[in-house]
Amino acid sequence: MIKNIIFDMGGVLLHYDPSRFVDLLSVEAQDRTLLMREVFRSVEWVRMDRGSIGEEEASAAMKERLPKRLHGAVDRLMNWWELELRPMEGMEELLAELKELGYGIYLLSNATLRQPEYFDRIPASRYLDGRMVSAFHQLLKPQREIFETMLREFALKAEECFFVDDSSANVEGAYCVGLSGAVFDGDVPRLRRALHAAGVRVSLERD
Repeated sequence: MIKNIIFDMGGVLLHYDPSRFVDLLSVEAQDRTLLMREVFRSVEWVRMDRGSIGEEEASAAMKERLPKRLHGAVDRLMNWWELELRPMEGMEELLAELKELGYGIYLLSNATLRQPEYFDRIPASRYLDGRMVSAFHQLLKPQREIFETMLREFALKAEECFFVDDSSANVEGAYCVGLSGAVFDGDVPRLRRALHAAGVRVSLERD
């Protein structure tokens, strides 16, 4: 029986679209390509999520590969939540309902050490019973160890947990340690149906 629902953050509780963050800077097309490649698709970005590199070191490495005119853009993208922090439509209502029904609500996110600076600004955050952010544990989804650490830290049983993430690889990682789950694509009614099919007593909505 499912007793706990674990949610990802970016792409689930809030919209997370790096290409949009770059677009908000209104840079030229060639610079847009450079920023996407050297910032969001860089190994430093992933290493910050793992907590194996700090923001200052990561930023310096990115700037070394970029022309000086884009150094200010790197600084702004490091604070992407100041450009836009947009909650995912329908998720606050879903978490509120799950909480009212008595389910445990948790977060498991690949994010940097700065995640606490902005997370409480997401309306759905108020319903959480606990959260695990990758950088603080030097682990990343879909590693088996991050799921095992979460289960241990919050005294959860894998078979009682349902995991929601926008990455199929991450959901598959959860299945490997005994959780059930669903890939979220922005369709909240579809997610509600997946939860309902797993035995979660959530109401269904029409598409």
